[in-house]
Amino acid sequence: MLKGISKLIPPELLKILCEMGHGDRLVIADANFPAATCANRLVRLTGHGSEAVLEAVLSLFPLDEAPKTSIGVMATEDGSTPEIWNVYSAHADELEPIERFKFYEEARKAYCIIATSESALYANAILTKGVL
Repeated sequence: MLKGISKLIPPELLKILCEMGHGDRLVIADANFPAATCANRLVRLTGHGSEAVLEAVLSLFPLDEAPKTSIGVMATEDGSTPEIWNVYSAHADELEPIERFKFYEEARKAYCIIATSESALYANAILTKGVL
């Protein structure tokens, strides 16, 4: 047992977060995302939403700050801003909307994808690990 680690973070994910280096990317995927198709490494956090997973990950994982702290999000087709993006924008200087199929390409390059049970649409995010 370790102190100070969210109960949402299983040992497998803790190991992955430790392995990741500066510039490696992690995807937090909603329930509709084709995570198994895109993932090099897949961790399922079934029963949990994006906000809880983001908070748990960011308690251990520094975001890259060069040149600004940003989080990539899957862009909507109509250019609207989903409510769930407010959760992500609270943790970054800016959100970078990425066209859906480009987002899939970027997700395939990610070190890991965390599949959540998030039901909000366009709740997919790409985090880039920074330095401590």
